[in-house]
Amino acid sequence: MDIFEKCLNFNTAKEAMARGIYPYFKALEESEGTEATCDGKKLIMCGSNNYLGLTTHPKVREAACQAVVRYGTSCSGSRFLNGTLALHEQLEEELADWVGKESAITFTTGVLTNMGTISSLVGRGDIVILDKEDHASIVDGAVLSSGKVERFRHADLGHLERVLKSLPEESGKLMVVDGLFSMEGDLAALPDLVPLAKKYGVRLMVDDAHGMGVTGGGHGTAAHFGVTDDVDIIMSTFSKAFASLGGFIAGDEDVVHYIKHHARALIFSASIPPANAAAALAALHIMQEEPERIVRVNEIASMMRTRYQEMGFNTGDSVTPVIPIIIGDNELTFKTWKVLFENGVFVNPVISPAVSPGRQLLRTSYMATHTDEQLEQVLDVFYKSGKQLGLI
Repeated sequence: MDIFEKCLNFNTAKEAMARGIYPYFKALEESEGTEATCDGKKLIMCGSNNYLGLTTHPKVREAACQAVVRYGTSCSGSRFLNGTLALHEQLEEELADWVGKESAITFTTGVLTNMGTISSLVGRGDIVILDKEDHASIVDGAVLSSGKVERFRHADLGHLERVLKSLPEESGKLMVVDGLFSMEGDLAALPDLVPLAKKYGVRLMVDDAHGMGVTGGGHGTAAHFGVTDDVDIIMSTFSKAFASLGGFIAGDEDVVHYIKHHARALIFSASIPPANAAAALAALHIMQEEPERIVRVNEIASMMRTRYQEMGFNTGDSVTPVIPIIIGDNELTFKTWKVLFENGVFVNPVISPAVSPGRQLLRTSYMATHTDEQLEQVLDVFYKSGKQLGLI
């Protein structure tokens, strides 16, 4: 059998393209925060993870430019060898302090952070326990490890405890959950997970890629619930609120030291380019200096969620600036995306396996820099589109 046969027979995306409802890999000709240009059309961007609107902040741009002038465009090596800059270490020290942990280490991307951390900590004979709605990079990190993978139904504490009860006491155990679940905008019930983890001798890791800069006054989901000291490892990325690219893991000094010397995704990847490290550091400083951005994005989220619900849309269990419009059908999800796009609103259609079957949705997300006028326009387009397609 030719290994490429599967490629030749893959027609799903081509069929959607032929029908004019293919929504992915849309090339943006311009992207200035809350607005983007695609196919020559100006759109209000409601599909970005730029929660604090910092990608266009003058201080972030200037920091990136100055880093290129000082250090060049690449470190041309891994952190393990020649790729560590004093800039990386400054960023790590300030991040650890921001999230309330002893130490931190940065990876080149958020995906590599999860893959490297989980696969280095979970060895043969160990067990990693995942929420079924965890991000794909968490799943991949678990699969790459030499340990056994157990999963529990999303946010189902009863099922989780049954899983934990069934595990051998002598095995090392790591539970990994998203802090803010990226598709439906709900939060992990950390106040309930912490006592279960302690009861069954499980270490707890929180992926706060979408929560950092948004929840807990910007310090993340553990801070939001007041359980920072009880969460063993906190992970986040720079491609969301930090307006850059990369990721980090934070925890006890000994744990981070171990990860630094065992995570293949760190040791065998080139380090974050200077511009990205400098941009993330500048974004962190802005979070500290301009906390009103964090307040603003959450106020916007509360208003938009209420208005969508009043129209009759299903927003699931969202309590954050990630607000799903749950549709429950692939075809209708794509059609709704197209109508919104044609009327000047950019959102992200999400279908299985990114969400569970029957939970197909339009993922909307908001920035602190969205204006009231833009938001009213988005709501108007959603209302008219929902009526047109029989969604409300």
